[in-house]
Amino acid sequence: MDRTEKAEVVETLKSVFNENTVVVFAHYTGMTVAELTDLRIKASAVGAGVKVVKNRLARLALEGHAGEGAHVLLKGPTAVAFSEDPTVAPKLMADFAKTNDKLVLTGGFMGATVLDANGVKSLATLPSLDELRSKIIGVIQAPAQKIAAVVQAPAAQLARVLQAYADKDAA
Repeated sequence: MDRTEKAEVVETLKSVFNENTVVVFAHYTGMTVAELTDLRIKASAVGAGVKVVKNRLARLALEGHAGEGAHVLLKGPTAVAFSEDPTVAPKLMADFAKTNDKLVLTGGFMGATVLDANGVKSLATLPSLDELRSKIIGVIQAPAQKIAAVVQAPAAQLARVLQAYADKDAA
């Protein structure tokens, strides 16, 4: 890899670090190409990305970034997962690490906050933004449904009473 290619890789990593909310680092020692490809396919399916990086180039890309303190995590063969949703990349990597012993979470960063492996696992347990939105909508809709039921209840009771009188008169 010549100097211009390295500069392009550093610029690509800078844009990845700047455009995504969360970045997760993991060691992938012993993983096969098929396993890494499977991880990348799963990542693209959930809206995340995975790159294998050279640590020196990743350190250069982190210079001047809010998460610059995460450079201490860049040791050994490193895979980087990233996503705009703060829970997608951690969930992806934590779930994949459960099924594949060769992938070991080392940490990551979210904005200026540097996370250790336990911090990444904690993020992985949180609900995604879509799940939170659906819960909020459910909470907002529940009172409206209750109000509609309460408003309709007297009318329904009145209709039943009138029907009972009509049935009584008919008999």
